Amino acid sequence: MESIAVWQGATLCGIVLWIIVASYLDVTRKLRSFLQPWVAQHVTTDTPLILQIQNYQHRFLDAFFAGLSCVVSVPFYTAFLPLLFWSGHGKLARQMTLLMAFCDYMGNCIKDVVSAPRPSCPPVRRITATKDEEDNALEYGLPSSHTLNTVCLSGYLLHYILSYTQNEDSHVKFAGFALVCLLVGLIGLGRIYLGMHSVVDIIGGLAIGLVILRFWLSVHEYVDNFIVLGQNVTYFWAALSFILLFAYPTPEFPTPSFEYHTAFNGVALGIVSGVQQTYHQFHHEAVPRVFTSQLTIPGFMGRMLVGIPTILIVKFCSKALAKWILPVLANTLGISIKSTTYIASLKGSSNGKKSDGLKQSGYVQKLFFFSSQDSFDVDTGIRFLQYAGLAWSVVDLVPSLFTHLSL
Repeated sequence: MESIAVWQGATLCGIVLWIIVASYLDVTRKLRSFLQPWVAQHVTTDTPLILQIQNYQHRFLDAFFAGLSCVVSVPFYTAFLPLLFWSGHGKLARQMTLLMAFCDYMGNCIKDVVSAPRPSCPPVRRITATKDEEDNALEYGLPSSHTLNTVCLSGYLLHYILSYTQNEDSHVKFAGFALVCLLVGLIGLGRIYLGMHSVVDIIGGLAIGLVILRFWLSVHEYVDNFIVLGQNVTYFWAALSFILLFAYPTPEFPTPSFEYHTAFNGVALGIVSGVQQTYHQFHHEAVPRVFTSQLTIPGFMGRMLVGIPTILIVKFCSKALAKWILPVLANTLGISIKSTTYIASLKGSSNGKKSDGLKQSGYVQKLFFFSSQDSFDVDTGIRFLQYAGLAWSVVDLVPSLFTHLSL
């Protein structure tokens, strides 16, 4: 027990120390000054190739690549993962969720450190078929998140299927590997065709994705064992999630990347805390699985009809509760706050008053002396708690309802 507390404390202290040192040495700016010009040059030199690919413009290709991008986007995974939990494949679902959160954090960190541009439009034709794609276009380019996420999640899914079925047939393994390669290739080509990324972004996403996948395959069993059997899991993960919000690098100009990370950071906390508390009731390896006599297709459809409205209600309630509690808590602790979206009375202000320079901070804010902000955006906390509540309901509240309803 003591050794567990020691390594947990050492991990958290190590991250805090890195935040302080990186802030003091201005590591982000120095890395950006080294990497950004090189990447920007390659983005410019890749433009003729992008235009050549776009010469094959066709309505079918527009729809095909736009649809394919939606299928491997973060919102799609966010909608798909609850169904995976409710299908009985709990281990795969929690591993995919945590891997997605890790990919999202690492990929967006690199994006905002480098702050490299996307292909210039015009001359490149950019197709944004959905609101999500319009938001993606506001992010920086390197690496391609779609490529990175597809490499990691499809690669891990293949590994899980082969391990779960214990299939040693070389032909099956080759077919699975070829299918993953085809999907990654189409995603990369599609991002170029849509004008969302240059070739260097795709190559960067592929390389970083392979590194992350290799790392995850070496630690995923340890991570899973810690979540379901570990000590102080919820407290440790809550502290880790909070610290990671401050460890995120500051981009050259604001982008939606930090918002995406905050949301999935909250999702990871909700999943970990919920699974850790209810593993032996709802998430052990002997739970009923879809396509078996214990969980038929009609039964799974019933779970969807109950589960989806429930998590949407919890998401709404979590957001409303956070909007009420966080400003009160911040005022009590003397933390200067503002809101960019959620709370109209705090928009462009610091605790309801216009900010004119550094104000005297409360004791809690003084702990974050390494932060250059004179106030904190309460929207970050609201978004974090909103998605943490949603994820918790997926693995705790909704399975409890399934039990009471015999689904």
